[in-house]
Amino acid sequence: MSAIRAKVAGRALSAGDRLPSIRSLAATMGVSPSTVVEAYDRLAAEGLIRARRGSGFYVSPTVTPPLALTEAEPRRDREVDPFWVSRQSLDTDDAVPKPGCGWLPPEWMPGAALRRATRALARSDASVLTNYGSTSGSPGLRRLLLTRLAEDGIETSINQLMLTGSGTQATDLICRFLLRPGDTVLVDDPCYFNFRALLRAHQARIVSVPYTPSGPDVTRFEQILGSERPRLYITNSALHNPTGATISLQTAHRLLTAAAAHDLTIVEDDIFGDFEPERSPRLAALDGLNRVIRIGSFSKTLSASVRCGYIAARADWIEHLVDLQVATSFGGPSPVATEIIAKVLAGGSYRKHMDELRQKLTRTRRDVARKLQALGIEPWLMPRGGFFLWCRLADGQDATAVARAALEEDVVLAPGNVFSVSQTASSFMRFNVAHMNDPRMWDVLRRALKAKPIER
Repeated sequence: MSAIRAKVAGRALSAGDRLPSIRSLAATMGVSPSTVVEAYDRLAAEGLIRARRGSGFYVSPTVTPPLALTEAEPRRDREVDPFWVSRQSLDTDDAVPKPGCGWLPPEWMPGAALRRATRALARSDASVLTNYGSTSGSPGLRRLLLTRLAEDGIETSINQLMLTGSGTQATDLICRFLLRPGDTVLVDDPCYFNFRALLRAHQARIVSVPYTPSGPDVTRFEQILGSERPRLYITNSALHNPTGATISLQTAHRLLTAAAAHDLTIVEDDIFGDFEPERSPRLAALDGLNRVIRIGSFSKTLSASVRCGYIAARADWIEHLVDLQVATSFGGPSPVATEIIAKVLAGGSYRKHMDELRQKLTRTRRDVARKLQALGIEPWLMPRGGFFLWCRLADGQDATAVARAALEEDVVLAPGNVFSVSQTASSFMRFNVAHMNDPRMWDVLRRALKAKPIER
């Protein structure tokens, strides 16, 4: 297949040209005719070549030259907005250092456990490999999640829990259910940038509340609820993204009291909860899933490739959310994904994996913080867990300019204002400590820190 592709790319074979016969190519390459048949069939499936009955194989008349690397790369000159970090992180080559991304490197993930689960999946009933997902998701995985929710003090039942295609889809379904264009939604400042991107897609009006080391500024939170009347508040209680802060029990109680007084629904995203050394207060546990909706996923701890999220909420709301999922996705998440996740969670290796991951991240956070401080970059706080450090650059330096300069040298950073609705985080940067072991990245960062803001 590589030999044929190379001939097409080098113009040795052009559109409409006949390929060597199966027997002649087998003899030339020293392989069996069945190997050539397999290669030709795969190339035909790709659309590179076509079979003509009784005549042989020909280069497709619509074949185009291979995509140039510059065409495949994300645009670097686009506006630095909530989509900027996502596009650069997702679309750039795997070899590019990505201290600005929001996930762990492959070697930090439980590859052996995922492979075991995948091999076991291959021996499962054929329906798992071919059928749609059930509307609420795998009952087996939901039962495992009920046990995990109970560990957080969230006593719930199976009809209050549904699986989704991802944590992002969980948020999207909730927005579809509870919001109308123009509704006001409250987020933290700073907050996870994709909350902003998703709310923009739903045409919501976004307001923000300053975030402190113990949670949102409660006084401002109460004032905003009185003046803006938001419909939703979306937050991370544990290991907040991007700051790494964790809500205090006192703050949690005041938030829930204010929410009840102003008929506010809270979406608590617990995607980083398993990175905590000890469990902190959860709004959903204190509230009993009355006006708090709990969401989560396994993309940070198990696999971003095998995607699955969940929603825990009032039973009557789950009924409506399930209908929305059927309307938009025709069923719950892939049985392949849920079966793999369930097998890993039930296999006993997950807790050991997380114990080792927490210990490794504790060491790495400390080492990276020390190196950043040597460059004049100060962590806003030292988180209890997780892989983010929210840092202030020296002398109020412009983080966007630093990020643009680093990208010119193929390093993806996450400048502060992509997380800030009020655009007051221009001197902050979020660093993913797990992606900072490349010496070249540190050299690029040193040079980028000398960059000047671009006049616009």
